[in-house]
Amino acid sequence: MSIRLSSTLFAASISFKNPKSFYSDRSRSCRFSVRSCVSDSPNANKLVLEVKERLAKDCTTLPIGKNGRDDEEMILWFLKDRRFSVDEAIGKLTKAIVSSSFVLQKWRHEFKVNELSEDSVKAAAETGKAYVHGFLDVKGRPVVILLDPIEDEKLCVFLLEKALSKLPAGQHKILGIFDLRGFGSQNADLKFLTFLFDVFYYYYPSRLDEVLFVDAPFIFQPIWQFTKPVVKSYASLVKFCSVETVRKEYFTEETIPSNFRSDKVQ
Repeated sequence: MSIRLSSTLFAASISFKNPKSFYSDRSRSCRFSVRSCVSDSPNANKLVLEVKERLAKDCTTLPIGKNGRDDEEMILWFLKDRRFSVDEAIGKLTKAIVSSSFVLQKWRHEFKVNELSEDSVKAAAETGKAYVHGFLDVKGRPVVILLDPIEDEKLCVFLLEKALSKLPAGQHKILGIFDLRGFGSQNADLKFLTFLFDVFYYYYPSRLDEVLFVDAPFIFQPIWQFTKPVVKSYASLVKFCSVETVRKEYFTEETIPSNFRSDKVQ
């Protein structure tokens, strides 16, 4: 995999193609920062569960996951803000989630996510740079495999949507695998990597479970150190590993991706 370093990464003004710029100006009131999860009330945990249960019963259309109606850290934050008044916390929390959900739906509409299809991304998909694996991993997670950066951002989102459509019952997250064999710095570009993590961070929260950087060469290490602050909390999901680890710990003999099989190892 080769990733081209681009000066656009440092641009003060970023086009809408980078979801971060679209989201930041419209959602400052929709982001939630949990100051502390230390209970200020002896019944804090009980009240969190009460709010969570009432939202699940009365507000079924609200999204779940990070910053959703079942996010206990966020519920606790709003309870503290409303001096542990359940009714007031629910009222304020519901408005905040609806506002955040509106931003998400607006992005999906403007990016035309629902119009993406195999045909619409066919040309980009045929490059073979990335694909959704035909099998789940040993933890039951859909797998997106990237062999090279995807220049077409719509293909990137299409693959995420395709992977999420394969989620089995009880599973909510996917696995991402970057095959870094053959990585070189001669044409490095981090624009794709930052776009991908931004999409997860702003529009698919709590959907990415783990990211494997496979057989990353030494030259990739300083680039990753530079990139970590850009990808925010998702950096903690990254694991550097070998092809052997991928084969033995993440798949069975029957489900190993073809490019990681022993007879295909570079």
